[in-house]
Amino acid sequence: MARPKKTDLPDTTQAIELTAGAIERLTCRTDTKAQAFLRDTKAPGLRVRVTNTGAKSYVFEAKLNRQTIRRTIGDVRAWSLEQARTEARRLAVVLDGGQDPREIERQQQADKSAERAAAAAHAVTVGEAWTVYLEARREFWGDRHHSEHLLLVKPGGVESKRAAGGKTAPGILHPLTALPLRDLTAPVIEAWAARETKTRPSAARLAWRCLKAFLSWCAEQSEYAPALSGLNPAKTKKAREVLGKPGVKQDALLKEQLPAWFGAVRQLQNPVIAAYLQTLLLTGARAGEVLGLRWEDVNTKWRGLTIRDKVEGTRVIPLTPYVSQLLHGLPRRNEFVFSSTTAAGGTLVIPRNPHNDACEVAGIDDLTIHGLRRSFKSLTEWLEIPAGVVAQVMGHKPSATAEKHYTVRPLDLLRLHHEKIETWILEQAGVPFDPKAEPGKLALVAAA
Repeated sequence: MARPKKTDLPDTTQAIELTAGAIERLTCRTDTKAQAFLRDTKAPGLRVRVTNTGAKSYVFEAKLNRQTIRRTIGDVRAWSLEQARTEARRLAVVLDGGQDPREIERQQQADKSAERAAAAAHAVTVGEAWTVYLEARREFWGDRHHSEHLLLVKPGGVESKRAAGGKTAPGILHPLTALPLRDLTAPVIEAWAARETKTRPSAARLAWRCLKAFLSWCAEQSEYAPALSGLNPAKTKKAREVLGKPGVKQDALLKEQLPAWFGAVRQLQNPVIAAYLQTLLLTGARAGEVLGLRWEDVNTKWRGLTIRDKVEGTRVIPLTPYVSQLLHGLPRRNEFVFSSTTAAGGTLVIPRNPHNDACEVAGIDDLTIHGLRRSFKSLTEWLEIPAGVVAQVMGHKPSATAEKHYTVRPLDLLRLHHEKIETWILEQAGVPFDPKAEPGKLALVAAA
């Protein structure tokens, strides 16, 4: 058989000792194939691949468990022939050991990606992760819940006439926001808890619960999990013990205190605050739910109030006569029922100080704003109102199977009981009221 000339095209059907010249002359017919291979006899498994566009690269090809393994080594312009042979021999050794070089490479790439992710997670701060957390949870939260999380990390220092010292205080979690997430360890959180519980224990307990939820979310995110080592540093026995348990509050209006409380509240100079506090007591709603009432939520035709509920989304309760008169007597300055001309959001902030002043005038000690909600529930005991009715009006979840799955109360049935509650409370308070008066014209009749 005649020896091929150096100028002849290589025969891709035969293995040869690769040379630079043979590689240079190698081509692939564009009309029949997309690529062609030229095998090397000096380094078994080494091939040169040429595509029908003329691109050439070294590849390694062998069999593992009767399956063809092919891995690209590199472009012939970047790798010398001897470098390619050395790499082919290395891959052959790996293959002889029963390992797939491709899997090894994939694992190495995964390890590098994990290292990069860990480095990124170690660099991120608590404040940066908190911002991402709030954005990720935004669609699942209400506006108030979201704003409360913003307040936890606010920097403070904003000039305010209402704040002590003339400037707002930082949020309770703000001291932790500058820390790298990896440094938010159990001892750091325990020290924070010990410090904050001395001055504001209730706020510290609430912030701690929010912090635990935040860190649990971080542990589920691939970009933050490496910084936590799979553990939630806020979930420690010591932190729980330092923060303590909240005391059971018992503040509620007694039946005999109703005349003094109504008398003092109705004398407040701000009629919006006076109406707000009375509405809280007579509906049993949460403070934020009543603050969020908009005029579109007041249905005079069907005598209903749509409450934006933190549990179920919304609930509709009766618009009782006295509350209706209170609301329709308020100025319509914007979309909110309990509006404010000075507050940034256009609605009242919870008026704790005016309520405390009214309670002082009435001679009532330690009655909180939330105590008015507790008062509504407690006062209904005098009337033997069904517990399910009270729970539905207040927005509590049903506590029994029959309530949850078998009892359906329309608005009219709720109104029957709710108006009874309102009438009784007003009678005990000595507030004479004409329920037939036209809405918007609060008609209080003189006491006999």
